[in-house]
Order: sequence, then C-alpha cells, then structure tokens
Amino acid sequence: MFIFRQLRDSGSATYTYLIGSRASHSAVLVDPVADQSPLYLGLLAELELRLACVIDTHLHSDHLSAARTLVRHTGCAYAAGLASGIATATLGLADGDCPAFADLQLQVLATPGHTPGCITLRWEDRLLTGDALLIGGCGAAGEPGGNPGTHYDSVTKKLLPLPDELLLFPGHDRDGRRVSCIGEERQGNPLFCGISRDEFIAQDRQLPLGESARARLEANRQGGDGSLLQRPASPAASTLSTTTNN
Repeated sequence: MFIFRQLRDSGSATYTYLIGSRASHSAVLVDPVADQSPLYLGLLAELELRLACVIDTHLHSDHLSAARTLVRHTGCAYAAGLASGIATATLGLADGDCPAFADLQLQVLATPGHTPGCITLRWEDRLLTGDALLIGGCGAAGEPGGNPGTHYDSVTKKLLPLPDELLLFPGHDRDGRRVSCIGEERQGNPLFCGISRDEFIAQDRQLPLGESARARLEANRQGGDGSLLQRPASPAASTLSTTTNN
C-alpha cells in the first residue's frame, strides 16, 4: 500500500508532497519548505517511513528549501533537474528518467520555462507540476534564465496533451485549491486556453526579483543554506496543513 500526503505551508502557499510505501517503508518528499522540517521529520517517524530522497522541482525564490536540513538529519539523496543550478543535488534528473526508490518509481518530465531546470514528476495517476502548471495559471518566467516561450511550449506540448484524467497537484495555490486534472486545465486554464504562444509571451509579467527573493535563490543553490540569508524566515510565521490519501 502506498501513502500520498499533500502538505501546505501557509506562509508561502507552497505544496509539499510525501509519497511513501508501507511495504518498503521508503518515502520521497517533493518541494519541502525549510520552516516545516521538524514537522516532516515527525510525520515520517509517525508513519514509520525512511526518507530515501528529497526532490526540488526547480530552484525556488519564494521559500527556503528544506533539502539541506533533511539530508543532514536523514542521510537521504537530493535530486533536482539537471539544469536547475542546484549545486548540492546528488542526483540530476533529465527528461524521461524513471528514478526508483525501493518500490516507489517516478517518471521525470522536463518542463523548463519558469526556470531552466523545472521538472514535473509523474507518479501513478498524478502529476506533481511544481510551478510549471498551476490550477488556472502557471508560475511567471521571471526567475533567472526563465523563458516564457519555452514555458508555453513545455505546458502545451508536454503536459496538456496528457490524458484528461491525470490528476494535477500544483506547487502553489494562494486560494488553497488542492487538485485539478489535465482535462480541466486544457479546457479552462486562461493562460493556455485559446492563447497563442506570442500572446502568452506578451502577457507574462517578468518583474525583477526583490532582494529577499534573490537571497533565497542563492541559498537554495546550496540546497537551502539558511546562513546565506540576511533575514531568515521565522518558523512561527507559517503553519502546515495536510491532505491524506492512503
């Protein structure tokens, strides 16, 4: 039996995903937030799971990754896209890779654009899309190396042609929406439905990153090294909520 948990950090509206196996007691965490590290470790212990790997779908600018902390506490592997620019990742993921952690097997889809190294992970009937495709939107291509044309191609040529019934679990949602599906996004996502590539490029707001966002990028190049932040976020500033699917 497998375990799937969607965990939401209220401060950054980031979704973290835990995929685990009751048979092998192995687990993977996708896009964990540093402030929530104690809660992740507690949940893993409660579920009697061993963390095999942390995966960041891209280089984040809106929160500090928990990868560095979790690797230190558990000895797990750390994976990210080959073009992510994350220096401390021990496993580089490319399009078409199928990394396996005991009986947990994922499929990697390269979906660059929001950042050069963005990846989407497919597990069973679910897509973990990071910021490449959100519910009714997508992440802006304003990160270093971001390219709106490439982003449009990734979504329209790689993600939206997938089967309607594939569930879409996003990396963020400010409104607290938790899940969509490819069919719904193909028919109703206003950033891609009936929009040409040129129109998408024209409307993508590539605003310059602020100082704190740039600092988080540099910290996350090292897996979430909080010592590189001038003003680390307070753990009390955000809470974690959980959706369970066992």
